[in-house]
Amino acid sequence: MSVYILLSKLTTEGRKTIKERPGRIKEVGDEIENLGVKVIEQYATLGPYDFVTVIDAPDNETVSELSVDLCSRGTIEIMSLAAVPVDSYVDALKSAKKIK
Repeated sequence: MSVYILLSKLTTEGRKTIKERPGRIKEVGDEIENLGVKVIEQYATLGPYDFVTVIDAPDNETVSELSVDLCSRGTIEIMSLAAVPVDSYVDALKSAKKIK
């Protein structure tokens, strides 16, 4: 499993939906988990994105499927980012430096 960050923006329709049904936000978290993805953390945020969700997913394809499924509803736009633990990143940089 790998960690991913989802940066989400509500569309006009999405804003209407959560105003009428605020509990819908948590329902989406349950739907994400039904796709085989674990929600680690979720935050409502101020600024250019409405939500930041940290997930644990088996692979890029699963995250892509999740993003397409949720975005196809017309209520949200998602930017998906693969997250690399800093220790792993530092180790990879050290290994790459030794190869040169």
